[in-house]
Amino acid sequence: MFYLPEGVIYLDGNSLGPTPAAVAEKVRACITDEWGEMLITAWNRAGWMDKPRALGDRIGRLIGAEPGTVVLGDTLSIKVYQALAAALDLRPDRKVVLSDTGNFPTDLYMAEGLIRTLGRSHELRTVAPEEVEAAITPDIAVLMLTEVDYRTGRKHDMKRLIEKAHAAGALVVWDLAHSAGAIEVDLAGSDADFAVGCTYKYLNSGPGGPAFIYVAPRIAERVKPALSGWLGHEAPFAFDLGYRPGAGIERMRVGTPPILQMAALEASMDIWDRVDMADIRARSIELTEAFVKAVEATCPTLTLASPRDPEARGSQISFRHPEGYAIMQALIARGVIGDFRAPDILRFGFTPLYTTMEDVSHAATILGEIMRDNLWDRAEFKTRAKVT
Repeated sequence: MFYLPEGVIYLDGNSLGPTPAAVAEKVRACITDEWGEMLITAWNRAGWMDKPRALGDRIGRLIGAEPGTVVLGDTLSIKVYQALAAALDLRPDRKVVLSDTGNFPTDLYMAEGLIRTLGRSHELRTVAPEEVEAAITPDIAVLMLTEVDYRTGRKHDMKRLIEKAHAAGALVVWDLAHSAGAIEVDLAGSDADFAVGCTYKYLNSGPGGPAFIYVAPRIAERVKPALSGWLGHEAPFAFDLGYRPGAGIERMRVGTPPILQMAALEASMDIWDRVDMADIRARSIELTEAFVKAVEATCPTLTLASPRDPEARGSQISFRHPEGYAIMQALIARGVIGDFRAPDILRFGFTPLYTTMEDVSHAATILGEIMRDNLWDRAEFKTRAKVT
């Protein structure tokens, strides 16, 4: 189903998913048969204009979204901005955005930038992840969280926090970057308001793949897009000079969709359409539990950074060590690819579509050898690259 180089154990699909085996042919056909032969008529003949909604529904099935509530396009940072701006607009009498210190930095950066642009005395308030529930007070406008912590894999209780936020009169924006395709998500059943996510991690759309946004149908017609792009207009090809929002989730479209990247995503979704997320989650827990057990048995100087309870974490395992960067580089040199997150975290992603129990055992064995013999303690492993 996926292309992986021979001899590589890939435990970094939580950062960039590998190439689906069918992606080259899918993109080739899009380039030659559609763009090449149809030229601009492919927007109609090949259905290019409808792909953001069609792919949105396919992703929606994986995250428990109602049909017609997810659309693709742009980047995750832009989708965070859209969702947060829309949520704040629906709570004009409140000024506080609550998040946690484990949130992915770009989400906090986008919140800071939006608050600065609005100039209406909003405040970004951050607390430790464990303190979020207690910090949901009646002055909160929006609770903005990443469900699965990108460093440790710690997982928030989505349904519980939504209930608490709604009881306090707040709306909630969820970042599903490390959830979609990794764990079971039930946006509709949890009464979610907004959710965003990327597709290049567990969903394997390739580097720079498009992001998605979800808006609950009960509020979709009241949302006023801050980024009112032409494809979010009610009638884009009427070319009106004034903006009229499209119906429902359509209004959250902004610019021209990345068709070639969406073709790559289609190749991956052809696989995901056959997958049950409950099965994925069950296998993920088996893999991560085995890895923790094996690493702790052979690497006593590594400290588990992820929650020990598998129900409290996503589909990744993280360990701490002061020389985490060098250790990860030594692993990569031995064909085990994970990644490093500052200041001291070795991060490993487990993706049941292509990660086997044999991979887990072999990776743990190699890590044990590196730690036992201090094979990481070499100058070339300590030189920081631009991307870690």
